[in-house]
Amino acid sequence: NCDTMNVVLIDNPGNTRQCFALVGGQYQSYHIQRWMRRPDNYGALDAELPLKLTSRGWSAGGRQQFPPPKQRHVNDHQEKLLIYLTEADNIKSRLKQVLEKMGSKSVVVLTCNYGQSELLMNFACSARARGFDLSSVLVFPTDMETKELAEGIGLTAFYEEKIMASIPKEEATVYGDKVFISAMLAKVLSVQLVNELGYDLLFQDVDVVWYKNPLDYFHDESLPEFDMYFQDDGSRQERFAPYSANSGFYYVRSNDRTRHLFRHLLYSADLINIWSSHQKVLIALLAEHNSLMGLNVKVFPKEMEEFPGGLQYHRNAEVMKKIMQGDSKAIVFHMSWTENKDDKLKFFQQMGEWYLNGQCIGREAINITTIDDDGILAKQCCSAIAILTCHYRDKPSKVPCPNSPSIVGNGKSFYSVFNAQKGKSFW
Repeated sequence: NCDTMNVVLIDNPGNTRQCFALVGGQYQSYHIQRWMRRPDNYGALDAELPLKLTSRGWSAGGRQQFPPPKQRHVNDHQEKLLIYLTEADNIKSRLKQVLEKMGSKSVVVLTCNYGQSELLMNFACSARARGFDLSSVLVFPTDMETKELAEGIGLTAFYEEKIMASIPKEEATVYGDKVFISAMLAKVLSVQLVNELGYDLLFQDVDVVWYKNPLDYFHDESLPEFDMYFQDDGSRQERFAPYSANSGFYYVRSNDRTRHLFRHLLYSADLINIWSSHQKVLIALLAEHNSLMGLNVKVFPKEMEEFPGGLQYHRNAEVMKKIMQGDSKAIVFHMSWTENKDDKLKFFQQMGEWYLNGQCIGREAINITTIDDDGILAKQCCSAIAILTCHYRDKPSKVPCPNSPSIVGNGKSFYSVFNAQKGKSFW
């Protein structure tokens, strides 16, 4: 029997010959030192070289996932951080008034730029079509165009031009490009501000649709108590260890532990610039704060039906068929693991989860209608029923799409890759 227990997670995704050494006679350590046979500065594992102390982000193939930021990354971050710190008291005062007026027990936080605004509007339209109350939803737009669209469709928006000015309006072309990285600052700031003001929150990306109100799940008193709950990203790459937490859908209880975590993330956001990922930085801090502060983190298992996402969409036909047929326990669906907005739009359309009318796609509010009162855009833009369109025969769809092309350029069905069923459609 033991009074304390130290747990070491020993999965080895690099499939290297792995050893463990328990060394006595030293101070207690809650970090694992990693040693690898490698060159001094860069390069792959080499069994002929001596063991060297190594970053956990140095892969067997020689890729370094966790380099320190360069001075240009530090300078860029410090410039933005100075603006935030200078304006923080005023921002929090105004935001507090907005939150108090909303009167919600928990707040659903989203952030969006104009380039992704169709996905934000589709979220609102699909939620309205299912009869959900969106009074707890707070959008942090990064530009005036998105603010007008969000408010026009009936959502509460909080816009702070000074701290959002550096974020481009256009959509990211692919995951990790410059626009994508710039937009990650909004994900940091929006959560940190609401959390700092003492509100529990659900953060979600705009590429999410609801089947049930997820706040009901997190408010259930039978739910085991954790500081944070995350959708499982599904990826088991070393860079996402040890949590594989999806930073596009998670719930946070506001307390001293989480407030310190998000302040730390804010101050460490220069790492996002060099690592090209908000997710990697957040997961690294989750691990440290779990060890140091006792932060309790729950990542829902990827097999759990309630919170499916891109992993299931692209790799689990049976799960998707249950969702299409209405036999799933899914609470939300998150279109993660998808390269760009255009693909997300098409996949939602053929899932039967697209509710935004065509005349509102890619247009500013002023070019859609004159906004006379709150929510008038919903009358112009939101369809009461799903707008179903087939695009690819080899992707999950509400109805069979046998006459649509395959998304894979060489003609092979997506499911032939995973199920060895070349040319087979989703249905």
